[in-house]
Amino acid sequence: MAAIRPATADDAEAIRVLVERAYRGDSARQGWTHEADLIETDRTTIGELLGVIADPDKVMLIAPTEQGMIGTVTVTRIAADRCYLGMLAVDPRVQAGGLGRRLVAAAEQAARDHFGATVMEMTVIAARRELLAWYVRQGYAPTGETRLLPGMEDELLRMEVLERPL
Repeated sequence: MAAIRPATADDAEAIRVLVERAYRGDSARQGWTHEADLIETDRTTIGELLGVIADPDKVMLIAPTEQGMIGTVTVTRIAADRCYLGMLAVDPRVQAGGLGRRLVAAAEQAARDHFGATVMEMTVIAARRELLAWYVRQGYAPTGETRLLPGMEDELLRMEVLERPL
């Protein structure tokens, strides 16, 4: 079982590879949480990841193993009492094994410990009904609010906002 820890700048390339493998392209289709059929552009860059890792209002957690990076999640402080859970990625080869739940729990703990948050917010592409259902099973509830995916004007990529009290 992979230990979950905060990311460092040295982890950025392995995180980038994991995120692309989990979200985009044919490798992502091995799992069930991908966006490969919806979005073709890269999910992230080394520069973006280094910015997240260096940002005092963010905590990026990772699950590295001897075989490589298998999971990551990012927590962002968005208000005095509220954090945002984002970029949850689990290697498609190990999805459905409980790591996603462990990463979400670790992110919630980080939101409480690092930022004093009492609410965690997140967004999911509304068309991904099975993924929305998974987050509901983790205790997240739809707020009724939707947002367009940043940088995308496609209504098919509308994001549903969910939240959970911490």
